[in-house]
Amino acid sequence: MKTLIIGGSHAALSLAADLRKLSPDAEIAVVSSDRGLPYQRPPLSKAFMSKKVTLEQILLRPDDWYETNKIGLRSGTTVKTIHRLAKTVDLSDGTVLTYDNLVLATGARPRRLPEAIGGNLENVFVMRDLEDALTLMDRMTEGARLVVIGGGYIGLEAASEAAKKGVTVTVVEAADRILKRVACTETADDVRTLHQSHGVRIFENASITRIVGENGKAIGLELSDGSFIAADFVVTGIGVFPDTALAEAAGLVVENGIVVNGRLETSDPSIYAIGDCASFPYKGTMIRLESVQNAHDMGIAAAENIMGGNVAYKPVPWFWSDQFDLKLQIAGLNIGYDHVISRPGAREGAKSHFYFRGDEFLAADCLNDGATYMICRRLLEGGKTLTRAQADDHSLSLKTLLS
Repeated sequence: MKTLIIGGSHAALSLAADLRKLSPDAEIAVVSSDRGLPYQRPPLSKAFMSKKVTLEQILLRPDDWYETNKIGLRSGTTVKTIHRLAKTVDLSDGTVLTYDNLVLATGARPRRLPEAIGGNLENVFVMRDLEDALTLMDRMTEGARLVVIGGGYIGLEAASEAAKKGVTVTVVEAADRILKRVACTETADDVRTLHQSHGVRIFENASITRIVGENGKAIGLELSDGSFIAADFVVTGIGVFPDTALAEAAGLVVENGIVVNGRLETSDPSIYAIGDCASFPYKGTMIRLESVQNAHDMGIAAAENIMGGNVAYKPVPWFWSDQFDLKLQIAGLNIGYDHVISRPGAREGAKSHFYFRGDEFLAADCLNDGATYMICRRLLEGGKTLTRAQADDHSLSLKTLLS
């Protein structure tokens, strides 16, 4: 049996590793457009940028793992076309590969500002891959001026790393507050206060007219109110979009990602999609997640199903973000929440914000509150109940709810 995996992502390597465990004799190949060995992306805007870890430490697998496990890795190569009827793919180097099962783990690509407003200027960057991280690290020198466009997690992590290096940082957010799409007002307030305490300026409800350029380089931002913010370089963190080009060209169903069923099969049952590019069923709707947990667990579930299993993918998502001295850990998904309860943690300065829909516990944002985070994960994974009254009762030890 031949399984061909397109993408060198966390999801791709999770699937390859689990598939090898399940089938010592399966033929497994990974085609990655990235040069070099596949690596973890989340640390790029966190520990790697702080030089707390090296490139070798963030590799998804060491060099010799591929040969030892008989995983055929083709780096720096792209897939041009999928031929579903023939079950072949054409590669950029002219090679044609065959498959019995094809897995799309193509990830997501960063959104960029239009060229018409300066998005193509030389010193306007995104934060998505190793090359981006290395470029930004070179720019982050004491006294440099950085403007971050977008107050989501990636933008705020970049702002944090830059400020720690003595860069003068300004964050510009179009919505009425940072973290608008992903977190409650309470979490946003805590994160805003943290950044401002480290000298980061944050402009909310700020609409960009254009990035002002001079000799092909950005020199600052012009806002709709006429104000100007000077910059030596700009980072755009305005979200990502799923990389579905191959799937669309192959005639697969695509809607905010490559649509899969609970078994992670696309509209072609011999083709699977996993990770950031996949839109999957979750509590009666279709969602797409960008997280290590989702990528890893999808890879394992897809491997089981490729080997003839019948695993329905039902995740309990978790995420994290490191900013200054804050470790923000998130358990669950806050989709559809209508109530938030805040609760102090056991350690000084620790706190958590609990999301509810009615009296259904959905998720928690845990700020330097690792103990509460682990309890929340276990509650959600075990299907145990946490009511609003219990969350609001500070005398109640949440740990007792696990028994």
